[in-house]
Amino acid sequence: MRIKSGYILRKIAGSDMVVPVGSNIADFNGIISLNESAAFLWRHLTEGVELPHLVTVLAEEYNISKEQAQVDTENFIEGLQQANILMEV
Repeated sequence: MRIKSGYILRKIAGSDMVVPVGSNIADFNGIISLNESAAFLWRHLTEGVELPHLVTVLAEEYNISKEQAQVDTENFIEGLQQANILMEV
């Protein structure tokens, strides 16, 4: 999985926000606010990774169980898929 081009992560007023750029501005209304762990996952997704890798790095970074990391990562990925921001690599 990888973040589609045309979306960037920016720090705005102390918050991590996903902002569309270029032609995506017309297709995507608004911005998405991310919490710290979602921004962490976003940065990994810009490199193109698979779900098991995301789960592992999230669990290690935040010292949580793999089970919790799996649930959290799947929920985040689902939201990005619904917003049509992800592509398969």
